[in-house]
Amino acid sequence: MSTLKIAIQKSGRLNEESIQILKDAGISIDNGIDQLKAEASNFPLEVLYLRNSDIPQYLMDGVVDIAIVGDNLLVEKGGDIKVIQKLGFSKCKVSVAVPKAFDYKSVQDLNGMRIATSYPKTVLDFFNSKGVSVDIHQISGSVEIAPNIGLADAIVDIVSSGSTLFKNNLKEVEVIFKSEAVLAVSPKVSPESQKIIDTLKFRIESVLRARKSKYILMNVPNDKIDAVGKILSVLRSLTVIPLAQEGWSSVHSVIEKDTFWDVIDQLKEAGAEGILVCPIEKMVL
Repeated sequence: MSTLKIAIQKSGRLNEESIQILKDAGISIDNGIDQLKAEASNFPLEVLYLRNSDIPQYLMDGVVDIAIVGDNLLVEKGGDIKVIQKLGFSKCKVSVAVPKAFDYKSVQDLNGMRIATSYPKTVLDFFNSKGVSVDIHQISGSVEIAPNIGLADAIVDIVSSGSTLFKNNLKEVEVIFKSEAVLAVSPKVSPESQKIIDTLKFRIESVLRARKSKYILMNVPNDKIDAVGKILSVLRSLTVIPLAQEGWSSVHSVIEKDTFWDVIDQLKEAGAEGILVCPIEKMVL
């Protein structure tokens, strides 16, 4: 069997979360400090640790088969690279920011102005779509200092919490798009490698499904089980186990994490008691 080559960022938060999702998918990676390459001991996978900005080119050239990379980089440099799974971490926005003193009313206010960014294609596509002409200053690193040193009138950069903008006396005025980590595939991937990708994707989907869900069990009067079943619709059917007390059953199911408290309130109103909620390690459908 061939070995699948996956690229991930060599340092930072995206690196840590990428390694974690592979581990949660049951893949053991023997990666030492400052290694640029590592192999999985229990899955046909080789990990290449690369600079984030280089990953799209490695995918397009077929040097790696797949990658965990920020969606923002694929928009900027990705060409015909296909995204097969959004991963739900490293979420951010690619946004336009201006000095706080700027009396901003609309994107037209930036016509003819200087925009500092590490994402020139993204910026050009955005402002062209708005019929606005801007002067792009491409820089890497600390884009947010550009207005303070007179290099630019505004910036386009990644925004997570907004604290960096605040510290540099900037305000977010436009969100170009929202980004997160994704699993991306090279357009040159072989049929043999594609089979391994399908297996890996299945495992990752099971991990992501578990992260979004909680296992729930509760005591319910038998005449209220149908009402409870209508509230808990994540799985095909409830698991119902009779209790020692006549007329009652233990009901087991899955609850979505995002709607957790609203659903709990509905279950209590429907007659559920003794509700227990547990984490799920994997969820295979």
